[in-house]
Amino acid sequence: MPLFTTTTFNSFNDLFLTQIEDLYDAEQRLTKALPKMAEAASSSQLKQAFQSHLTETEGHVSRLEQIFREINHEPKRETCEAMKGLIAEGEEMIKAHGDPDIKDAALIAAAQRVEHYEMSGYGTARSFAQRLGLTQAANLLQQTLNEEKAADEKLNTIAESTVNPRATGVRAGTAGAVGAGSSRL
Repeated sequence: MPLFTTTTFNSFNDLFLTQIEDLYDAEQRLTKALPKMAEAASSSQLKQAFQSHLTETEGHVSRLEQIFREINHEPKRETCEAMKGLIAEGEEMIKAHGDPDIKDAALIAAAQRVEHYEMSGYGTARSFAQRLGLTQAANLLQQTLNEEKAADEKLNTIAESTVNPRATGVRAGTAGAVGAGSSRL
């Protein structure tokens, strides 16, 4: 949903519906981006995480469709400009050249930006659903929010345990210079 919009909100239901449409578009876009990220990753663990999250993301789309049915509304996508931008940043990482370990770190950074955006969106939509008394929708949104948080934690674990240490040339759990003659950031 664009930040500055000409959308008219006559009710809290209108606002909730717009949030769901935005998330629906975001998840649809992500189902197309995740296979590219998996293909671009060199770490088998990272590839698997992206492939696993694709399956979850397809489930997120299904849950949103279930919410649309619950509120008697046809599934509709409201262009999610934020996700378009986040995916464009991810595309830059996919197309990047250089050290594969550093590229994996960049892919994780891009993916975590997406996860944080989704966590914010699902948390807000869940709160709106609760306020509207849409218990089933709130439960479905919470389930997705939990999965988004778990995906972020998984990416963080992969980054901290293998990818970032490889990218910096430092074994996990050890301190040391980033590289010979280089300075730390």
